[in-house]
Amino acid sequence: MKVSQAVAERIRQILAEKNMTQYRLEMNSGLSKGTLTSLMYARYKGVNLTTLITVIRTLGVSVDEFFKSPLFSEENIDID
Repeated sequence: MKVSQAVAERIRQILAEKNMTQYRLEMNSGLSKGTLTSLMYARYKGVNLTTLITVIRTLGVSVDEFFKSPLFSEENIDID
Protein backbone atom coordinates (compact mmCIF):
# COMPACT_ATOMS: atom_id res chain seq x y z
CA MET A 1 0.00 0.00 0.00
CA LYS A 2 1.29 3.46 -0.89
CA VAL A 3 1.86 6.01 1.90
CA SER A 4 -0.88 8.28 0.57
CA GLN A 5 -3.32 5.35 0.51
CA ALA A 6 -2.44 4.41 4.09
CA VAL A 7 -2.95 8.01 5.23
CA ALA A 8 -6.35 8.17 3.52
CA GLU A 9 -7.43 4.85 5.03
CA ARG A 10 -6.28 5.89 8.51
CA ILE A 11 -8.23 9.15 8.27
CA ARG A 12 -11.32 7.17 7.25
CA GLN A 13 -10.87 4.85 10.24
CA ILE A 14 -10.63 7.72 12.69
CA LEU A 15 -13.56 9.55 11.10
CA ALA A 16 -15.65 6.40 11.58
CA GLU A 17 -14.46 5.95 15.20
CA LYS A 18 -15.39 9.56 15.98
CA ASN A 19 -18.62 9.43 13.97
CA MET A 20 -17.40 12.45 11.99
CA THR A 21 -18.01 13.17 8.33
CA GLN A 22 -15.47 14.35 5.82
CA TYR A 23 -17.54 17.53 5.54
CA ARG A 24 -17.22 18.16 9.30
CA LEU A 25 -13.47 17.56 9.05
CA GLU A 26 -13.33 20.08 6.22
CA MET A 27 -15.29 22.69 8.19
CA ASN A 28 -13.35 22.20 11.44
CA SER A 29 -9.91 22.09 9.84
CA GLY A 30 -10.31 25.10 7.58
CA LEU A 31 -8.86 23.11 4.69
CA SER A 32 -10.49 23.38 1.30
CA LYS A 33 -12.75 20.68 -0.06
CA GLY A 34 -10.27 20.11 -2.90
CA THR A 35 -7.37 19.59 -0.50
CA LEU A 36 -9.27 17.10 1.63
CA THR A 37 -10.70 15.29 -1.38
CA SER A 38 -7.21 14.92 -2.84
CA LEU A 39 -5.95 13.61 0.49
CA MET A 40 -8.86 11.21 0.97
CA TYR A 41 -8.55 9.75 -2.54
CA ALA A 42 -4.74 9.57 -2.47
CA ARG A 43 -4.44 11.63 -5.64
CA TYR A 44 -0.83 12.61 -4.99
CA LYS A 45 2.21 10.43 -4.38
CA GLY A 46 3.32 12.47 -1.40
CA VAL A 47 1.42 13.83 1.55
CA ASN A 48 2.01 17.39 2.73
CA LEU A 49 3.07 17.15 6.37
CA THR A 50 1.55 20.50 7.36
CA THR A 51 -1.80 19.48 5.89
CA LEU A 52 -1.63 16.07 7.54
CA ILE A 53 -0.85 17.52 10.98
CA THR A 54 -3.76 19.94 10.56
CA VAL A 55 -6.04 16.98 9.85
CA ILE A 56 -4.63 14.94 12.74
CA ARG A 57 -5.16 17.81 15.19
CA THR A 58 -8.69 18.37 13.91
CA LEU A 59 -9.43 14.67 14.42
CA GLY A 60 -8.37 15.10 18.04
CA VAL A 61 -5.66 12.45 18.06
CA SER A 62 -1.93 12.69 18.58
CA VAL A 63 0.54 12.20 15.75
CA ASP A 64 1.78 9.09 17.56
CA GLU A 65 -1.74 7.68 17.80
CA PHE A 66 -2.38 8.40 14.12
CA PHE A 67 0.70 6.47 12.98
CA LYS A 68 0.32 3.68 15.55
CA SER A 69 -1.61 1.54 13.12
CA PRO A 70 -0.77 -1.63 11.19
CA LEU A 71 -1.34 0.42 8.04
CA PHE A 72 2.03 2.06 8.64
CA SER A 73 4.03 -1.06 9.48
CA GLU A 74 7.12 -1.52 7.38
CA GLU A 75 5.79 -4.63 5.65
CA ASN A 76 2.58 -2.82 4.60
CA ILE A 77 4.05 0.44 3.28
CA ASP A 78 5.40 0.95 -0.22
CA ILE A 79 7.20 4.24 -0.76
CA ASP A 80 7.16 4.22 -4.55
